[in-house]
Amino acid sequence: MGPRGPRPLAGLGGAQLFAFLLTLPSLALAQPPQLAGTPEQGAAVMGRAAPGARVTLDGTAVPVDGAGRFVLGFGRDAAATAELKVLGPGGAVERMVLEVKPRQWPVQRIDGLPQEKVTPPAALLARIAADNKAIADARERQRPEADFLGGFRLPVQGTVSGVFGSQRVLNGEAKAPHSGLDLAAPVGTPVHAAADGVVSLVHPDMFYTGETVMIDHGLGLQTVYAHMSRIDVKPGQRVRQGEAIGAVGATGRATGPHLHWGASWLDRRLDPDTLLRLSQP
Repeated sequence: MGPRGPRPLAGLGGAQLFAFLLTLPSLALAQPPQLAGTPEQGAAVMGRAAPGARVTLDGTAVPVDGAGRFVLGFGRDAAATAELKVLGPGGAVERMVLEVKPRQWPVQRIDGLPQEKVTPPAALLARIAADNKAIADARERQRPEADFLGGFRLPVQGTVSGVFGSQRVLNGEAKAPHSGLDLAAPVGTPVHAAADGVVSLVHPDMFYTGETVMIDHGLGLQTVYAHMSRIDVKPGQRVRQGEAIGAVGATGRATGPHLHWGASWLDRRLDPDTLLRLSQP
């Protein structure tokens, strides 16, 4: 059967819709796509389609491994719905409209920062742009291996001092929402890889994040470890979950020693806390 439009959604609430999308038999694909988890703002959801299938989310190509596994990421301000399209290896098409659950985001105020860290002087803009490009380049290198199938763990044991998505007001000036989870711990506390992967970036001194490491876990999913006092890995190094990759510090823009743990899917920032409950369909 050829392509057809998205399935009708009338009369379905959020939980009913998600169950509907997962259980309704497909008339287009012999093996309909399956998802594990609830699409919500800031979250990652894992899916599975027939081996050889091609997947898009709102028109963006989704990395898929040889077994048909893929990840979907929904940013902090994701729209209320998203369209998942799966093109089967035989040419059949399945379209699914996903309802994305909204979240409420807290406001976090931080005072006492050096003003040049809140509003960087023009002389530092080129440095910041170079930092951003290095991060973007690392995210562009996508691997089709799902190294994270063993799950995720917290990279350091500490006190939560900042959460993903909070609107930060620095010295009274509203800034971009916080893009990760802050875990306060003493300087020198070991930082561990949250899941298996390959080190995609090592930087000794980024303006905002100081000593910074990124790990590519495959299928567009990456994690970042910032403000460290020491880095113990090199670019291209394969790491295992729980392996020490450095130590907690207060480098870059930081008011005290902590680890900023971030996550992304392609170019979308995710709440790393949602990775702790990522599961396979």
